[in-house]
Amino acid sequence: MRMDSRSLILAYYDAFNRADWEGMLALLSEEVIHEINQGGTESGKEKFRVFLKHMERCYEERLEDMVIMGDPEQRRYAVEFVVVGRYLETDGSFPAARGQGYRLPAGAFLRVTNGKIDRVATVYNVKNWIRQVEEVA
Repeated sequence: MRMDSRSLILAYYDAFNRADWEGMLALLSEEVIHEINQGGTESGKEKFRVFLKHMERCYEERLEDMVIMGDPEQRRYAVEFVVVGRYLETDGSFPAARGQGYRLPAGAFLRVTNGKIDRVATVYNVKNWIRQVEEVA
């Protein structure tokens, strides 16, 4: 039995909060389009898996205060949340990681096709995040 689209979105973010990457991936289409905040666009579940491994190495995050909004056709969703995290390992040219904590308002746009999520676009203010991790002494 296929779950409805809203339940699919809830299951996806529940898996995120449990750091269940394989559980998240199971809810994505094989050709998922991933639009990375202030980055490029990648296609395919395997590239998404690589992205999740990178994120796991550099960040520990949990999403709180989630609000899910969907269109009447249950195909497109906007999700607003607060990212509560810790910066674990320096990520590229970002400031040095020292275990800094942060709280960051964020959102995502998702599309559901044939019972799978086939688009994930996450949006947040990277300057806000940098300010928070730089302020920690």
